[in-house]
Amino acid sequence: MPNIKSAKKRVMVSKIRTERNKSRNSALKTAIKKANAAIESNAADKDVLVKAAVKKIDQAAAKGLIHKNNAARKVSALSSKLNG
Repeated sequence: MPNIKSAKKRVMVSKIRTERNKSRNSALKTAIKKANAAIESNAADKDVLVKAAVKKIDQAAAKGLIHKNNAARKVSALSSKLNG
């Protein structure tokens, strides 16, 4: 456990950000899985789910959760799967 005040704050901030990132990452993975499942089952709302997943991916890239090239790769894979 840190003794210095700034180090104590860093521990608290790090804990908060870790929880926030974990939550956002989980939501991102869930959206991608739902979109993939909808595409594979040829669901009626697959366009809506893919659009929501792309939005989540773009938000994750904007927040720095994933790299922009990683986001582009995920979006490309989803759209090619949807159109293919």
